[in-house]
Amino acid sequence: MDMNEHRNRRLKLIMISATFGGLLFGYDTGVINGALPFMARPDQLDLTPVTEGLVTSILLLGAAFGALLCGRLADRYGRRKMILNLSFLFFLASLGTALAPNVLLMAAFRFLLGLAVGGASAMVPAFLAEMAPHEKRGRMVTQNELMIVGGQFLAYVFNAILGVTMANTGHVWRYMLVICAVPAIMLFASMLKVPESPRWLISKGKKSEALRVLKQIREDKRAEAECREIQEAVEKDTALEKASLKDFSTPWLRRLLWIGIGVAIVNQITGVNSIMYYGTQILKESGFGTKAALIANIGNGLISVIAVIFGIWLVGKVRRRPILLIGLAGTTTALLLIAIFSIVLDGSMALPYVVLSLTVLFLAFMQGCVGPVTWLVIAEIFPQRLRGLGSGISVFFLWILNFVIGFAFPILLSSVGLSFTFFFMPETKGRTLEELEEHFRSRHDHNTPEQSVIEV
Repeated sequence: MDMNEHRNRRLKLIMISATFGGLLFGYDTGVINGALPFMARPDQLDLTPVTEGLVTSILLLGAAFGALLCGRLADRYGRRKMILNLSFLFFLASLGTALAPNVLLMAAFRFLLGLAVGGASAMVPAFLAEMAPHEKRGRMVTQNELMIVGGQFLAYVFNAILGVTMANTGHVWRYMLVICAVPAIMLFASMLKVPESPRWLISKGKKSEALRVLKQIREDKRAEAECREIQEAVEKDTALEKASLKDFSTPWLRRLLWIGIGVAIVNQITGVNSIMYYGTQILKESGFGTKAALIANIGNGLISVIAVIFGIWLVGKVRRRPILLIGLAGTTTALLLIAIFSIVLDGSMALPYVVLSLTVLFLAFMQGCVGPVTWLVIAEIFPQRLRGLGSGISVFFLWILNFVIGFAFPILLSSVGLSFTFFFMPETKGRTLEELEEHFRSRHDHNTPEQSVIEV
């Protein structure tokens, strides 16, 4: 095996290992979709509409704080160490939810699980962005989105299998929930073999160790050049205090934070997670039976996986902004059609199949365009010193909005996403992370904020 092939394999191992965090993120957010109907039974947790909403949404609240907290901790202690700690939290919280004897403990463990989900959603893309060469960064980071929807797809498949074959078993929902402990173990074991981010190592003064890591995944000359480039970027920040919210008072950094928050909000106002969490209930209300809805919901998961595979190819070929604009136009159209046909075909035998078809169309645009670009841009735009904090704040708003929206489809709000992306989201394709930082600095120095955003 030549050295280039060895380096490529090493890079692939890093990507697969880290994205087990995305798989856990996906399974934990998707499994509630099928578990709720069984969990709500009087002989189980006897959920009311209020407690059903609590059990579902408390994970999202935990995820918001997990993203914010883990971003800060990762800047201090390292990306790899935080992902290892998150795998342990995933494992414990998964067992806790599966064994919870009442609503109170279920809500507590779901909140802890949310902390892990939120931490993974902020940390894994940032870690991958820092490990990847710039020409592969788009595809590497969006692999995490594939693992997220792959985790949701697996959740729907296991929900359907267990829900159909064990429908009369009282504790079938516990089997659905405990499965998540398996990828948590896999995440921990695989991350033990993964090195720390060279960018984080250099930020902590460990240049020789960072160069050793870079030489494992880059050609020697390129590794040395990239090490110098990172070192120069870090030295510009040496006179500054440790990362804090007040750093974002600097105009160019404040603009980046607003872009990160805006992209996160755009992702959520499409209403995608209404389908991810309540897809089974939505299909039941449109006319499917419980078992048929569980099986049909697999189609939602499958189209998400196919769409993300297409999205991974797309981000390697096309600029970020056009992908996001096309995705938002498609999701907006699909949501409007769902609303129209739900009124026009109310009571019709065709309604369930029309809703399912349009849901599949919606997910194709969402998971193929909007989802991959969201996580990629948030991972790319912040400078090294503030990457964990900036990503954490952006993802915090993503999860908070997710929590607030719940299962409502925001048809009217989705149109806001188009205007934000067109006027404010910058293009990040084809640049190293350090080049992006220098670009944002220089654009602020020479242009007004409005001009620099539109021209990027």
